[in-house]
Amino acid sequence: MPRLTMKRGFAISAVALVIVAGAIAYFTSTGSGTGTANVGSSQAVTLHGTVSQSLYPGTSSPVSFTVDNPSTGHQRVGTIHLVSVAADAGHSTCNTADFTMADVAANQDFGSGNGQAVTAGGTLAMANTGVSQDACQGATLTLNLTSN
Repeated sequence: MPRLTMKRGFAISAVALVIVAGAIAYFTSTGSGTGTANVGSSQAVTLHGTVSQSLYPGTSSPVSFTVDNPSTGHQRVGTIHLVSVAADAGHSTCNTADFTMADVAANQDFGSGNGQAVTAGGTLAMANTGVSQDACQGATLTLNLTSN
C-alpha cells in the first residue's frame, strides 16, 4: 500500500509540474500596428492697440499692444501692421491718411488667454501737412491692425 501511495504522489507531482511549466511558457513574436491623433487648427488672434498720448500735427505717441488668443494652443504673432485708421462719426472729414505707424516686429508666442502683453511697441505719428488739420481735433481714432 505505501508503494501505491508513492506512485500516486509521484503522478500528482508530475501533473502539477506540467501545469506549472505550461503556465510560464510563451512564444515570442514581432508585430506592427497603427494609431491616430488629431492636430488642432489655428484661430485668429485679436490685437488691441493703446496709444498713450494725444496726437497733434507733427507729433507721435507710443503704442502698446495686447493679444487675445482664443485657441487652446500656442500661436505666434510675427509682424503687427497698421492697415488703416478710422475717425469717429463726428470727425468724418478728418484726413486719416495723416496717421502712420511703421510695422512692429513682435515675433512672440502666446498661449491661450486674453490681454497678453506684446513685448514690442510701436509709434503712431500724425503728419504736419502745413494745412489746417482742424477736422481731426478731438477725434477718437480706431487703429485697424493685422498680423502674420
